[in-house]
Amino acid sequence: MMWWWDGGHWAGWGWIGIIVMVLFWVAVIVGIVYLVRALARRPGAGEGQQGPSGAAGAQTPGQASQAGQASQGKSEPLRILEERYARGEIDREEFLQRKADLTP
Repeated sequence: MMWWWDGGHWAGWGWIGIIVMVLFWVAVIVGIVYLVRALARRPGAGEGQQGPSGAAGAQTPGQASQAGQASQGKSEPLRILEERYARGEIDREEFLQRKADLTP
């Protein structure tokens, strides 16, 4: 006989114990999947960028305000294009072509 078998009952808990055990492991697996997905969605994940304390993403308050002032006169698509070029997502030729398309 198996150690959990007790005269036709599952160690006193019956089917409730089995259901609780299954729900526990389902919750553990769902929690792990949620954690992995949350970590994968972080901004800058997998792009080789450093976090806010690193050199690549660090800005002083003066730099942040200057960047904000400089981008106030520009359209949103042009600002996004410049950010993509600065991050290295597009090359110079593509940047210049798209900038010519965006500016009147």
